[in-house]
Amino acid sequence: MTEQSFEVASDGDSVVEEPTEAVRELFGQEFSRINHFAQMLIDEGELRGLIGPRELPRLWSRHLVNSAAVLGFIPENVQVMDIGSGAGFPGLVIAISRPDLDVHLVEPMQRRCEWLADVVDEIGIDNVTIHNDRAEELHGLGQSDIVTSRAVANLKKLTRLTMPLVLPGGSMLALKGRKAADEVKAARPAFKKLQVDWVKVHEVPSVMEDESTRVVELRKKR
Repeated sequence: MTEQSFEVASDGDSVVEEPTEAVRELFGQEFSRINHFAQMLIDEGELRGLIGPRELPRLWSRHLVNSAAVLGFIPENVQVMDIGSGAGFPGLVIAISRPDLDVHLVEPMQRRCEWLADVVDEIGIDNVTIHNDRAEELHGLGQSDIVTSRAVANLKKLTRLTMPLVLPGGSMLALKGRKAADEVKAARPAFKKLQVDWVKVHEVPSVMEDESTRVVELRKKR
C-alpha cells in the first residue's frame, strides 16, 4: 500500500489527504488548477454548506479523483451538460481537466450557482456556462453530446431526467457506487421509451486506492 501524507485544512479543524504523485499524473498539466479548486473547497466548502466536515478528509479520493472517472469516456471537443453540479462534482473537475470541452453546469440552488461562478472567476475557467435551473426545465430547449451526473438520483429517475437532454448518438454518464448493476436492472424497463439502445457499467479503479468507481454509460439511439 502506498503511504499517503496529510495536510491541515485552513480552518485547523480538519485533516485533508494530500494528492499523491499518481493524482498529479492523473490531472497532468491541469493539476495546479484542480489543486486551486481543492483549496477553495477546504477554505469555504463547509462554511458555504457545500461539503460536510466528514467529507473534507477524503476530498481528493472521494470527490476529486472520483469525479475524474468520467473523463476517459468523453470524446474531444464536445458539449457536456452536468446535472446537479452542486459543489462542482463532476462538472468543474471535467471543465478544468478538459479545456477542449464546452461544459454547461445545471444547478437549481442559487447559492450553489454563486459558488460555481466564484470558482470559475477565481481560477479563470473559460469553458463553462452556468444554468440556475432544474434538469427537467431544460427539456426541449437543447441537447448535449454528453450528460453527466453524480449523487443526483437513482438511475431509474436519473434516466428520465437526463436522456431528453442527450443528443441522438450521445451518452449519459452517471457516477455510481457498488450497486450500479442493481440500479441498471431496476431502470431497464424505461430504456426503450427513452431511446436508450446501449448500456454498460464501467469499473474505474481509483489512483488513490479507494473503492473503484462505477461509471454507468447509457447511449442514446441515433
